[in-house]
Amino acid sequence: MTDTASTPEVQELDRIVVRFAGDSGDGMQLTGERFTNASALFGNDLATLPEFPAEIRAPQGTLAGVSAFQVQVSDHDISTPGDSPNVLVAMNPAALKKELHRLEVGGTIIVNTDTFEDRNLSKAGYDHNPLETNELDNYTVFEVPMTSITKEVCKDIDGVKPRDAERSKNFFALGLLSWLYQRPLEPTTEWIAQKFAKLPQVIEANNAAFKAGHAFGETAEMFDYTYEVKPAKLAPGTYTNIAGNVALSWGLIAAGQLAKLPMFLGSYPITPASDILHELSKHKNFGIRTFQAEDEIAAVASAVGASFGGHLALTTTSGPGVALKGEAIGLAVNLELPLIVVDIQRGGPSTGLPTKTEQSDLLMAMYGRHGESPMPVIAAYSPSHCFMVAIEAARLALKYRTPVMLLSDGYIANGSEPWNLPDVSTLPDISTTFATAPNHVDEDGNEHFWPYLRDPETLARAWAVPGTPGLMHRIGGIEKEDGTGNISYDPSNHQRMTDIRSDKIAGIAKDIPATWVEGDEDADLLMLGWGSTWGAISSASKRARAAGYKVAHAHLIHINPFPSDLGDVLSRYKRVICPEMNMGQLSRLVRAEFLVDVESVTKVQGQPYTAGELYDVIIDAAG
Repeated sequence: MTDTASTPEVQELDRIVVRFAGDSGDGMQLTGERFTNASALFGNDLATLPEFPAEIRAPQGTLAGVSAFQVQVSDHDISTPGDSPNVLVAMNPAALKKELHRLEVGGTIIVNTDTFEDRNLSKAGYDHNPLETNELDNYTVFEVPMTSITKEVCKDIDGVKPRDAERSKNFFALGLLSWLYQRPLEPTTEWIAQKFAKLPQVIEANNAAFKAGHAFGETAEMFDYTYEVKPAKLAPGTYTNIAGNVALSWGLIAAGQLAKLPMFLGSYPITPASDILHELSKHKNFGIRTFQAEDEIAAVASAVGASFGGHLALTTTSGPGVALKGEAIGLAVNLELPLIVVDIQRGGPSTGLPTKTEQSDLLMAMYGRHGESPMPVIAAYSPSHCFMVAIEAARLALKYRTPVMLLSDGYIANGSEPWNLPDVSTLPDISTTFATAPNHVDEDGNEHFWPYLRDPETLARAWAVPGTPGLMHRIGGIEKEDGTGNISYDPSNHQRMTDIRSDKIAGIAKDIPATWVEGDEDADLLMLGWGSTWGAISSASKRARAAGYKVAHAHLIHINPFPSDLGDVLSRYKRVICPEMNMGQLSRLVRAEFLVDVESVTKVQGQPYTAGELYDVIIDAAG
């Protein structure tokens, strides 16, 4: 042991994948977010995967209570949070036991040794201490007494008791990782000062733990290397690290401004959609009105009422809530009013896996209403894409006077990535017009307002705000007479109105982009995807092309109606493989529509696909 600590050699890496794991009270989500934000400010590209326990507070120290946060940080463009972590930070035995299988062989484990005592080991299902056996020999293990050091550096802070100090141990871990991977310190210290501005003791404790972790890395002489990931070469612009639900919320705010309409959200809290309600409620200055209803039915019914009143209206939920909202969504189809229905998908059925991701609501989005009630269905493919897809949902709803189903999922909603803020002047004008005068003259020359007279191009009906002089009209859930809107039980009229509603949605195909295809034009294999599988399919396809295989990738944003050229695109390939986080729902739709033998690859484990999994699918198909 020398008097001065030696300086470890700095190794440059093109990427790292770090997974933070601990008890749900250990602050792993916050730790991961702070590491991510520091990396984003440094200029790296990144992608994240937060994972939460389903229980509000599972028994402390148990496998069910483990909360994890994975982030991939790189010096180049990436689209997934990484297949296998290079580094696992385990704050207790349960975190080590539950997450170890994810770590790559030869990876690094940093453990909080203070928690590896008999009681915690027993809760995690160990009958021994894994740090004292050879079961971790395939990894590089660093044993760090995080809790005791944190308590020691906080002991002289007035008003901070040992139990209070212990809560700051996640900042010790963050400080250590910030040193090990050359992350800037200022973003974290500034955030601590802002977040806990009214709690000076908490600021002091968190800063002390954070700096102690950083100093431990410098002085402990445990580490032979520190590592650096250079900034990524991203397109010029102003970037922010953004999560999917926040991007979606901002897109909805932008849509209201672009439409020049007040916005109304009727919502009932449900994981993982609640963050949209939380975010929109902060922005009343943009004309946003938010209503937390007593249940899902009241939430969507209030949104339908707001749309009738001339608002850009939306409702947010997850799968179980969509089921409850079905009748009122059907009412919006019948009324032909604009409404955005946001479904942040999660594992099902019923309560299912409330904090885990899945893509299993597609068929419900398409058909989960009684009667013939078609509506557009669109899907976001990444956290930042949520911004533009929200604007597109509003555009379709307003232009075609229809409810629109916008699909995201837990992986997109909670994940984050750098987002190049768009030039507001380039965003589309989606403003709409209201009827302000009668639009029909009867045979006696009397002027009337007919709510179901339509735009000949879009088949959208006239939209009159209640209270507009002279435009009183009948509205409700019973079938309307074409044109007048009067109640009608005439069989031929019902057929005509059903056909019109169907033709209106089908006609949207003329108003959406052609199928998005990338990759080898002369490939025999097409990977077909939608939603959050984009990152894994795209990354796997790039790996396969780099290995000498030819593969193309088509990704759908608009699912109902499909892009008008999709049939022609599918016909160009000998094999079409469709990976989904369900049991093959898009595959069924494509087979039925185009009579193409789509090969379905499915995964319903509450986890997103990894690029490695789909790379193997491509190689097997190419072989």
